Amino acid sequence: MTFEVRPASVFEDVRSLVGPKSPGANVCWCLSYRLPSKLNNELRGSARGEYVDRLCRNQPPPGVLAYDGDEPVGWAAVAPRSDTSFARSRTIPHVDDLLVWSLWCIRVRPGHRRQGVSHALIAGAVEFARSHGAPIIEAYPLDNGDAQVDTTMAYAGIRKNFERAGFSHAADTTSVLAGHPRVLMRLDLR
Repeated sequence: MTFEVRPASVFEDVRSLVGPKSPGANVCWCLSYRLPSKLNNELRGSARGEYVDRLCRNQPPPGVLAYDGDEPVGWAAVAPRSDTSFARSRTIPHVDDLLVWSLWCIRVRPGHRRQGVSHALIAGAVEFARSHGAPIIEAYPLDNGDAQVDTTMAYAGIRKNFERAGFSHAADTTSVLAGHPRVLMRLDLR
């Protein structure tokens, strides 16, 4: 199956993948790593969606979307690391001083999982970062081996999918998600 990956510039499509069923709910909207924690905590209810709507109208938009025809079926958050909380992380190290981009969230709509959407999203995020001049793209996936990962907590991706996409292990981290250690994976885009 082939999926088209495009910049996440259509708010309604982003909302369909990362927005809550109730517009007033205080859920992630994939903002928790994008914003300083004070602002993330201050944005409540519909203000979270309004913030994402503005991000979708910015250049570059906040990530990429995978489409099956006209239907959005997957989301990946990608941005310069300096624009995320990973820039200040105590658990995920900095490898060097390059202006790297971070890929930190992959979400595939139920009913479309295990069809290659996450692979398309990783490839699309890589091309998106490259097209915006990123010298390196990083990800912080779970190093779960063959262990099962809860779907809700699999948003960080899994190591083997990044290895398949050409990423290499760059560093261990002290970050743990869903009981699995996270590793820092990198792909040189130069």
